[in-house]
Amino acid sequence: MMLAGEGVVHRFGGLRAVNEVSFHVEQGEIVGLIGPNGAGKTTLFNLISGAIKLREGAITFKGKDISRLGPDRICRMGMARTFQTTKLFDGMTAFENVALALLYGSPHRKLRLDQARREVNTSMASMGLLADRHKPVSDLPLAARRRLEVTRALATGADMLLLDEAMAGLTQAELTTSMEMIARLRERGTTILMIEHVMQAIMGVCDRIMVLHEGRKIADARPDQIASDPTVRAIYLGD
Repeated sequence: MMLAGEGVVHRFGGLRAVNEVSFHVEQGEIVGLIGPNGAGKTTLFNLISGAIKLREGAITFKGKDISRLGPDRICRMGMARTFQTTKLFDGMTAFENVALALLYGSPHRKLRLDQARREVNTSMASMGLLADRHKPVSDLPLAARRRLEVTRALATGADMLLLDEAMAGLTQAELTTSMEMIARLRERGTTILMIEHVMQAIMGVCDRIMVLHEGRKIADARPDQIASDPTVRAIYLGD
């Protein structure tokens, strides 16, 4: 088991934003997380990644309890995330963003400058970003910024990614490219938990989909089963 949660709860005042949610993600699996706005998806991501301290329930990663760990320690254990609104270092180039992540995630490796440069270039080439490596992040279009954020996350040494709406706002052609990117990540063995509102993407790339509604998990099944679930259709798809 790569990631698991048991009875996870988080309150904002009297509101239970995440309410007794249990979940699991197997190694190499791609799991989608969907639900209406306000369902608790990003709050759950924040609890998993350590951005919000977990106070009720437990979360394990690679068999180790990460419930009380901060984001830096969880990252160096091999989990990285992206954000709904990209959070890149806009004052740096694309290359520098990835290089910083590589050096942060590999403090034990003592990389020489030429080794680091080679690894960054290889990573960026694999994500179709090599031609943009010297551009300031602020000059990149949205699709490239989203790919760069994934590249930076992988550069930390992550073998699990939390992707928060990585395909939001993309054109159809860009969406197809992003879905192909996720397929390549699967081939290299990366485990993915992804929040996504683009149903074409979530249905097309995920092995399994979890559905949250008002903080509770109401379904957890294969994409075809989720698409035909009457409760999900009524609550999420508007039937």
